[in-house]
Amino acid sequence: MGIRFVIVLCLLALAEYYSFILVRSMVRNMPTTWRTSLTITYVVLTIICWLGFVFFRQLAASGTPHAFRNIYTALAMGMIVGKILILLVMLVDDLRRLITSLIAAVAFHNSPTSEGITNPIERSVFLKNTAIILAGLSIGGFAFGIRNRYNYRVRKIKLQFAGLPASFKGLKIVQISDIHTGSFDDHSAVAHGIDRVMDQKADIILFTGDLVNNVSTEVDEKYQEIFSRLKAPMGVYSTLGNHDYGDYVQWPTAQAKVDNLERLKQIHASMGWRLMMNEHQVFERGSDKIALIGIENWGAKANFPKYGDMKKAFEGLREKNVPFKILMSHDPSHWEAQVRTEYKDVQLTLSGHTHGMQFGVDSKWLKWSPVQYIYKQWAGIYEEGEQSLYVNRGFGFLGYPGRLGILPEITVIELV
Repeated sequence: MGIRFVIVLCLLALAEYYSFILVRSMVRNMPTTWRTSLTITYVVLTIICWLGFVFFRQLAASGTPHAFRNIYTALAMGMIVGKILILLVMLVDDLRRLITSLIAAVAFHNSPTSEGITNPIERSVFLKNTAIILAGLSIGGFAFGIRNRYNYRVRKIKLQFAGLPASFKGLKIVQISDIHTGSFDDHSAVAHGIDRVMDQKADIILFTGDLVNNVSTEVDEKYQEIFSRLKAPMGVYSTLGNHDYGDYVQWPTAQAKVDNLERLKQIHASMGWRLMMNEHQVFERGSDKIALIGIENWGAKANFPKYGDMKKAFEGLREKNVPFKILMSHDPSHWEAQVRTEYKDVQLTLSGHTHGMQFGVDSKWLKWSPVQYIYKQWAGIYEEGEQSLYVNRGFGFLGYPGRLGILPEITVIELV
């Protein structure tokens, strides 16, 4: 047991203790029956959440029904975010009480007639009620978000590039990413999403990684039939994401892991998808050319693998005098870490990976998600000089079986 784990455990225990004290103080003035019932409910829900986190992997492996896992995950995440909101709001109130107490102490100390402070400063009723409401909204919101897990949003964007050959102006690209088949529990809902992709009548369809959560068997025959419906005049191309390699599960042997990845590659092929493994494809219209480059996962963060090899993918490409290049790279951190610095002739990069954390605010006026504190580029379009990056919000879901504010995405990009 490492020292870091012990420190984190102590901090979590301290936060839980502080949360319990806050909840006790918030229900202190309620009738005894209500106060006791709410306190016991809070403790029981907290224990259920933590036990669920401890045994969640075993529950998933045992084939626990999706409905049970969905309810548990929504409850757990709602409780966690709700507690954070309570802690933040009540911390503000505790700071207010502390400052008020210090000011009062100084004032009474300087007054010759003062007999001292006899009554503690009460908590703000407004802040107390605000904390309770926010916690309730958190639990309710995460429960409601389960309904949005198949609520596909088609996002259309036009991108203008000076170096785009005339014959390829108007090219329509549909991008999907992060399918995470192992999280699905409704074949018909997924099929509806694929139908929406086909409704866009794309010239080319690009999938930017994470077909599975961990293992190739997640893509059963029915899902293979559904995904094989994707067709486009210029083809369907795909690449691998960090979850596709099976790095997050234990395998009986090293060969079993290798075999799993080979089966996944075969599944891509059987569905009619051209899986690009550090390679490129040149498209020609008359004398005009553009190139599609697809690399394996390359993450700038220390805990994500760097299987991608841009040098290998570029072998022989520059000799072909292709003026416009599109890169499929699953992890958006790759763009700033390597593409923008070493491969300035890649005009458009398509990524996914972040899911927008499946939680946040995504509107014309405000775009926010906790994932932005981890990834600078996390959803939508980013432009620097003559290079652009589009980060897809993900077709599927992982962990939390829902979408709260950040809906699953089908991206339609028209080059002009």
